[in-house]
Amino acid sequence: MTLVNERARLLANRQVGPNLFIMTLSSPRIAATIEPGQFVHMTIPAFEAHILRRPLSVYARDVEAGTVEVLYQTVGAGTAHLATLLPETGAGFESELIGPVGRGWRVPQGCARALLVGGGVGAAPLFMLAESLACANVPFEVVLGAQTQAAHVCRDRYDALVAQAQACADAAPRYATDDGSFGRAGFCTGLVEEALAEAEAAGRPYEYVAVCGPEPLMKIASAMAADHGVFCEVSLERRMACGIGACLSCVVDTVDGKKRSCVDGPVFEAEKVVW
Repeated sequence: MTLVNERARLLANRQVGPNLFIMTLSSPRIAATIEPGQFVHMTIPAFEAHILRRPLSVYARDVEAGTVEVLYQTVGAGTAHLATLLPETGAGFESELIGPVGRGWRVPQGCARALLVGGGVGAAPLFMLAESLACANVPFEVVLGAQTQAAHVCRDRYDALVAQAQACADAAPRYATDDGSFGRAGFCTGLVEEALAEAEAAGRPYEYVAVCGPEPLMKIASAMAADHGVFCEVSLERRMACGIGACLSCVVDTVDGKKRSCVDGPVFEAEKVVW
């Protein structure tokens, strides 16, 4: 897929949870071509001290409106600055986006049932995948974990999608929180093992598992999938400089050697990742 470098106008930037924000950008060319699991490489407007772009996973897109949404967490100076930007600040607050970047989710052809597992902001890169499964009438279930109830910022959209896709969504999303404030208390890995075991016992095992979130979650969940003989993919976040495969700053160790997260990933077959 051809990369484009598109000037994107900031349309909205709202806080949705603790240190969590959703930014909406006008980016018609990227919105029309991006696939689930791909990302954009974004310049930070009005932040001359930081010349490198930031990789941001695309949470949702609207092809007709020509918009993309990114969910991000403020963790450093760059994202803290992003959180201060508002549409009314003026036309100067535009960003350059390179995209669509990377290898997205690759659901096996003929997949009969899928399990999507997201931890924290890792719920966002899975949402377009859930939409595509619903459109293809592939049965799927969702397991999401977060530190607190307030951090489950994708919950409303997942609940709405599953409610609309009753023909293929096997059950309501399963939620966990570290502090027990919503859903199952503790890490969501317990829910992953539970879902895998239940599906196997019912004679309808999953044929695909997609995981995105903190690396320990991805490592554990992918091992659970392997124990049940289910093909699994993970989306690996790495620091990036160029975003187009030239600088080698986002290398991932795999059984096939070192791979670049920005072009060979960010989605990798879990069994090939050297954890």
